[in-house]
Amino acid sequence: MPSAPLGFHRGGQGANSPPSSRRRHSHLGVGRSGAADRGALRLANRLLANPEGAAGLEITLGGLLVRASGDLLVALTGAPCPATVTSPDGRTRGVGHASVERLPDGATLRLGVPPRGLRTYLAVRGGIDVPEVLGSRATDLLSGLGPARPAPGALLPVGQPPVEFPAVDLAPVPEPESGDLVLAAVPGPRHDWFRPEALAALCAEQYEVTPHSDRIGMRLRGPRLERARDGELPSEGMVPGALQVPPSGQPTLFLADHPVTGGYPVIAVLRDDEIGRAAQARPRVGRRIAPGRRVRPAAAYRPSSRSIAVRSTSRS
Repeated sequence: MPSAPLGFHRGGQGANSPPSSRRRHSHLGVGRSGAADRGALRLANRLLANPEGAAGLEITLGGLLVRASGDLLVALTGAPCPATVTSPDGRTRGVGHASVERLPDGATLRLGVPPRGLRTYLAVRGGIDVPEVLGSRATDLLSGLGPARPAPGALLPVGQPPVEFPAVDLAPVPEPESGDLVLAAVPGPRHDWFRPEALAALCAEQYEVTPHSDRIGMRLRGPRLERARDGELPSEGMVPGALQVPPSGQPTLFLADHPVTGGYPVIAVLRDDEIGRAAQARPRVGRRIAPGRRVRPAAAYRPSSRSIAVRSTSRS
């Protein structure tokens, strides 16, 4: 039988329920969506013996408040934040990060603001059992597909617990980095649309993560990336991790809810396993992104050649 629901009271700067990606619908103009930091949500589900694609809650900059309507097992991963459980009789205890925790009937779970990182994930044993849309429970901000984002007072259904039981109660994983963030990337399919000094700037200069960033993409601010040719591209397919450069010369890094197609040239693409780390970079407050200096001159680049690195500076 399904577990008791989870009452949603507050979600800070944003909470949605991203499970595994919505695949094989790009030809219909539907993106994959899913968790911005996929590895973090997978870890939370593994801790609870859920299927890796079970839906959970993605919380931006903390502020979550939920109440259990029955005994539940939960796990928090991603950006670590102060977390407490308050029982119905008023007693409060701290909650560990990347660990299996019991949330008793009537107890509330409250998250503070993470000191580093951006997105925290809450998984519940059995998964958040909201209706599927096109084979996924992901909420896509760009297209509007998927279940609505939880509103105060909503009851989030919890699915049937899996047959397997959690094998461990704690995962000793590193926290999101503070300071410089180095992300490996490869030259994009249209890097030859830019002047050689554009790739040099991308490798040597710093780019700030602006506040105009969300699950669709991170808008970066730094030295202008100048093109080597005029004109516009026909729209072509886009992937998570693509660094697309509009006429402003300021790159945008696409994340989970990116558009399926785009008409601006892509100068570089993050490696797939680096996208989750990028999704934890916070806007402003010293955040900067720039490919690293450990690369060859631009003339040596080929679409499948050496990787480059992206650096984000932060203050915790």
